[in-house]
Amino acid sequence: MPLDDALNTQVATLNTELKHHAATDVLRRALAAVPNLALVSSFGAESVALLHLASRVKPDVQVIFIDTMLLFPETLAYQREVAKKLGLRRVKVVRADTAQADPDDTLHQRDTDACCTLRKTRVLEEALRGFDGWITGRKRYQSATRADLPAFEVEEATGRIKVNPLAHWTRDDVATYIEENNLPRHPLVAQGYPSIGCAPCTSPVAAGEDPRAGRWRGQDKDECGIHFVNGKMVRTGAKT
Repeated sequence: MPLDDALNTQVATLNTELKHHAATDVLRRALAAVPNLALVSSFGAESVALLHLASRVKPDVQVIFIDTMLLFPETLAYQREVAKKLGLRRVKVVRADTAQADPDDTLHQRDTDACCTLRKTRVLEEALRGFDGWITGRKRYQSATRADLPAFEVEEATGRIKVNPLAHWTRDDVATYIEENNLPRHPLVAQGYPSIGCAPCTSPVAAGEDPRAGRWRGQDKDECGIHFVNGKMVRTGAKT
């Protein structure tokens, strides 16, 4: 069986078997089924829930944090606080070399897609080299492009498996989990930031607005691009 067919079959089987299982079960099964997994976290508004789950299942899971060098200072401080509190043993902070492409940090003013590609997409691709898959904190309720998000996906371009343990969680599920486990909240959440990215491209969200309305406000854009292939959301196994 060709490699792609084998991966698609594996992902379809995992999605079927774990369709009604808890996030912890998805994580445990993923770590058993995929030899080399990394957890990619933005240490944003809801990230602490998945990080806490992972720390209980595998404290030495490799965590990758992309410091775009345009993040809020609060996010950088929060990353250090959460890693220490949860006892995460392996957190790798990665950054882009922007000296030539964006020496004055103004690329986002001219082309947000190019800025995201430079500071996030390429950096993550390099950081994931050698890994068989990665764990994300994406959830179905977050945007229309994630509405049919499965627990497991195949990245056809790389052959890696993506794991979304919280795909079926609601916003209330996340809030309840954080509260019940007494986990630290990102300080900007209380200031009206339910979704937090880079400082220049993130604004507060008013009551009644979509939680991601503050991301790239006024632009036809609601994803940074790390979950895209050739500019498009590509997903395998989403209907399983």
